[in-house]
Amino acid sequence: MSIETQQDLILATLQEEKPNFSGFRTTELADFLNDFPDYSYKILENLEPHRAVKTLKFLDLKIQKNLIHTLPSERVATLVQNMHFDDRTALLSELPSEVVKKLVQFLPYEDRVETLSLLGYPEDSVGRLMNPDYIEVKSFFTAQQALDKIRKLGRSIENINFLYIIDEQEKLIDDINLKELLIVSPETLISDMMDKKYIALNVTDNQEAATLLFRKNNRAVLPVVDDNNILLGIVTIDDILRVQSEEDTEDIQKIGGTEALDEPYMNTEFLELIKKRAPWLVILFLGEMLTATAMSFFEDEISKAVILALFIPLIISSGGNSGSQASTLIIRAMALGEITFTDWWRVMRREILSGLVLGSMLGVIGFLRIVIWSSISPVYGEHYILIGLTVGITLTGVVLWGSLCGSMLPLFLKRIGADPAASSAPFVATLVDVTGLIIYFAVASLLLSGTLL
Repeated sequence: MSIETQQDLILATLQEEKPNFSGFRTTELADFLNDFPDYSYKILENLEPHRAVKTLKFLDLKIQKNLIHTLPSERVATLVQNMHFDDRTALLSELPSEVVKKLVQFLPYEDRVETLSLLGYPEDSVGRLMNPDYIEVKSFFTAQQALDKIRKLGRSIENINFLYIIDEQEKLIDDINLKELLIVSPETLISDMMDKKYIALNVTDNQEAATLLFRKNNRAVLPVVDDNNILLGIVTIDDILRVQSEEDTEDIQKIGGTEALDEPYMNTEFLELIKKRAPWLVILFLGEMLTATAMSFFEDEISKAVILALFIPLIISSGGNSGSQASTLIIRAMALGEITFTDWWRVMRREILSGLVLGSMLGVIGFLRIVIWSSISPVYGEHYILIGLTVGITLTGVVLWGSLCGSMLPLFLKRIGADPAASSAPFVATLVDVTGLIIYFAVASLLLSGTLL
């Protein structure tokens, strides 16, 4: 069924006196509301609490905020109470403090204390993603006792794929997959199933580090402990995917030469969009002005050999392109955990070789272009061989320099605690443009001295 047909069916249902949305999946309703947020109030009012909560989870943050402000207090209370801890924390962390204070009053005392404690963790920490609902057992339990506990508590727990084994001090000592529990004899002791090879996150770990751990170990859920290995909660893959999506979006926007947007593009106010884009454009413009400054130092060379000016766009664009390629590859590799700052020498060695090979390829093409064209037209004059060598050697040097700048700058920024994405492709291109001119005219001065210069 096409998206348009699905939207028409939902719109038709909205016209009914008592709309019934049981025939639609939660994701279908969420997709519809993200496109038509004006209907959010009416649809959520006519959904069962658990379906309303699931739908709310998939809505854009701006729509979630508007609903919190427009729905009746009783309905908001029902929604907040039925949310899982991690989803509730994600929503409340984006709301103003006065709204948070009002909403937590709707929660039972125990939930209120737990929610406020989660909000107390650093913004980008695992603690903000943590869900304190899980099933723990002791090592002396039998498989049957563990299954009985799952049947008793499982309906209210978001994820029961793993059971967590704790000791008398509430310290995590192992975890067991539900599948393992189902295939053993009911009388089997949990202690006989333990291998103590569990993986856990620390509550203060960075969310980016958690994402890498999930990816490397192919896990859908991981336990969270404190510095004393006390089990505090779990983090599930859906929260990690949400964080990863936000991080990827932010990095891509920064690589493109703009500040990261706080809302989806279509939901961002026009003035806010200008504010996000203008600073980088101004910085890059001021950087490009250095290109004109650099050219002024070589005014005599240009006046003596005007032909050199023809190749300036070719030179600086090639260096900028190679730098942009390198920075994009390195930033993505760092995001995936493939390289760290300790790999800087290996990266530099690879980029030196890559820059030399790629630069030589472009240099040969540039040289041949000038030589071949000179056999057709005298535009390059009698010293066309020297001009071709100047362009060819310069291209090799500029592409090599661009590759080094684009690869090393993200690693340097990471080392000093800055965001590697800030070394965006436009920024690297601007840097290489200025230095490329210097390389170009330095090579020209050496090769053309006594002839054109």
